[in-house]
Amino acid sequence: MQDIFAKEFQPKSIIDNPSEEKLREWALEQGGIITEFGNLSVVTAVRNRIAKFTEVVTAELSPEDMELIHKVLEYLRTKEMIKLDRVMCHTLGFKRNCRLYVTADYPRLPLMWGNTLFPSEGGEPDFVAITVPEWKEKKTLVFPEWGLTLIMGSDYKGENKKAMLRQVMYWAKQQGNLGLHAASKIMRVYRGRKLKDFGFLLFGLSATGKTTLSCHSHWLRTPERVVIRQDDVVILKSDGSAIGTEESFYMKTEGLDPSSQPLLYAAAISPRAILENVHVDPETGKVDFFDTTLTSNGRAMVKRRDIAFTDNEIDLGKVDFIIFINRRYDVLPPVVRLTPEWAAAAFMLGESVETSAGDPTQVGKQLRVVGTNPFIVGSKDEEGNIFLNILRNNPDIQSFILNTGRVGGTDRGRKITVRDSVKIMEMIARDKIVWKKDEFWGYEVPVQIPGLELSQFDLSNYYPEEQIQELSEDLKQERLGWLSKFHSLDKDIINAIMP
Repeated sequence: MQDIFAKEFQPKSIIDNPSEEKLREWALEQGGIITEFGNLSVVTAVRNRIAKFTEVVTAELSPEDMELIHKVLEYLRTKEMIKLDRVMCHTLGFKRNCRLYVTADYPRLPLMWGNTLFPSEGGEPDFVAITVPEWKEKKTLVFPEWGLTLIMGSDYKGENKKAMLRQVMYWAKQQGNLGLHAASKIMRVYRGRKLKDFGFLLFGLSATGKTTLSCHSHWLRTPERVVIRQDDVVILKSDGSAIGTEESFYMKTEGLDPSSQPLLYAAAISPRAILENVHVDPETGKVDFFDTTLTSNGRAMVKRRDIAFTDNEIDLGKVDFIIFINRRYDVLPPVVRLTPEWAAAAFMLGESVETSAGDPTQVGKQLRVVGTNPFIVGSKDEEGNIFLNILRNNPDIQSFILNTGRVGGTDRGRKITVRDSVKIMEMIARDKIVWKKDEFWGYEVPVQIPGLELSQFDLSNYYPEEQIQELSEDLKQERLGWLSKFHSLDKDIINAIMP
């Protein structure tokens, strides 16, 4: 297959690494709008990832896929394409050269993708994506052994972004590390009289609160502060450090306003931001982040330097706390503390809800995605085992499940607000939470959290004791049933939820 692309990928012509200014000019000519904030707004035909049309190829291609590839390559012989080179990661030993080819009628795609990563430093690409948005059939073919992705029928920027991140996560695993769909930040707070830095990793599917929490200031006052590092994907090393990958954030904009999310709002209205599928009045350029007429998956590509509390680094020298964001609505407390084995179970369970970023037809449905990472290539069992080994080799890393849903049911339960979650993370860093062991689950639950009235999350407020036991037992059996699918998983991971 590699030979086929080497020989048959011969576009009619190639525009080699045009400037950002030129790409922006072309994007405007192709229907882009300048907003009231002076930034660019674009609208796409496809407005979420085409996950159900994505195929990872690790063996021989089917005759149908082989025929499709030949048709696409033959078609591209008649087309002009834009080529853009960028670098992912900026740490020696982890830098990967990335190259994107897009048919020239879609200059906004290389414009947005190019802003995601770092400038090219020359050299041949480690990862290549070829995108043909106008192809009538939706299909993404991933060739992990060659670092190649072929995207057909989608003009959604997220498809190109994830193509490269999927490849780097697979490469990281081959190097003995673990690519994670996780955000990262530092919280600098006092513990006693000492000001200390604590590194956080936050797991969560798109639109479940990962960006909101990773980009929150926690209302800390100088000299305490946060330092925001990464929004989407990091590489966790065996020594407990984390390598960043990108130079921008690709954040959801639904309901974005300056009072609840001031850091993200300020970045989204920067002239450097690029809005995608956000409602903009074509006459006045007025932006409405609350209007979901186009989609509830509106996005803003923002540069890290336009988000307050960032710096020039994207790595974490040390991970101290791991947060699994889980949006449930029943018996899960606002936060629980995990053993390493339970943390690996949480990694494998990957509990969340479907959002418009994944499958808009299934929004709100409970689902499980290992590592909250839809982009894992290869054995998921292996990923869980590697994750457990890293935690065991770094026993000072503490892990938690943070519920961003409700406690006590969707109708009358108590909603867990952003303010609640932000306060919980702050108290984790300060080591101010009082814990006790939950004998049924084997993890620890909070008895006291400064700044949070825990009695409002007491399950007895919403359920009779018999129903609490029934719901808990049902959830445990669901979890055990899910974990039983992974036959090579370390048994200690499964036993963790069977105290």
